[in-house]
Amino acid sequence: MIFNYKNLNIITFLLTISSCSLKNDVFTNEDALILNHDSVDREYLLHVPENYDSTISHPIVFNFHGYGGTATNHMLTADFRPIADTAGFILVYPQGLLSEEGSPHWNITESGGDNKSDSDDFGFIGSLINELSFEYNIDENRIYACGYSNGAGFSFSAACYLDQFAAIASISGLMSDWALDNCDPPKPVGVMILHGTSDSVRPYSGIEDFLLSVDEKIQFWTDFNNTDSIPQIINFNDGNLIEYFKYSNGLNGSSVEHYRIDNGNHIWFNFSYEGKNTNQIIWNFLAKHTLEENY
Repeated sequence: MIFNYKNLNIITFLLTISSCSLKNDVFTNEDALILNHDSVDREYLLHVPENYDSTISHPIVFNFHGYGGTATNHMLTADFRPIADTAGFILVYPQGLLSEEGSPHWNITESGGDNKSDSDDFGFIGSLINELSFEYNIDENRIYACGYSNGAGFSFSAACYLDQFAAIASISGLMSDWALDNCDPPKPVGVMILHGTSDSVRPYSGIEDFLLSVDEKIQFWTDFNNTDSIPQIINFNDGNLIEYFKYSNGLNGSSVEHYRIDNGNHIWFNFSYEGKNTNQIIWNFLAKHTLEENY
């Protein structure tokens, strides 16, 4: 079923708020698959594209929910399944474990006070990549991640720690100080950032001694990827004024792109640009990147 994303703004907002505030002792994801990692059963939702062909390699996209969220709610909010069926990538919505406060989450550091538990989330995702690579024909040069809020922060950290992601997209999330201090992937990583200027949960200006500002993480990734220092800037309006910054010509074909949503709040954004909705824009960005040399 193909959804009209343009008409889902209210539904998207409600589902996003719900996924951020869930604090239950138990949760279930219907039809979830299980991977036992570190002696813990970890859930994930898997969507294999309708046109999957085991004789060719397929990209894979991980999409991480926010703090307090579930894989199921996030899949409904950030539904890439129709795009996966058309573009032919494998889609994964992993589930974070409960914190001591009873909220599903992702640990954004290897260890330390910034984590909400002792769950080995980096190890879980690494093991999940290995598991899926065993079961399916995965293009190991085209592994991607995107996420919302805490899941976006985890995408940055995973890209720095696991060295397996060709590109990531951050929606209403920030990169941690830990990731900055521990980030040296062997190859460039394409980075897309969608962030609202009125986000009170993950402020555009960052959180001192914890999370980088949007400008600081753009500076880090443009330097790391050796992109153009001066971006192409395009302004458009889709209910909010949106400024689109594109830093091109990075190493290995990498780029850094930023959509700055004027007065945008802490949500999974649902705007359109040049006839494409947000999810399609994200996929088009990710798909341009690969870990292969001389791309």
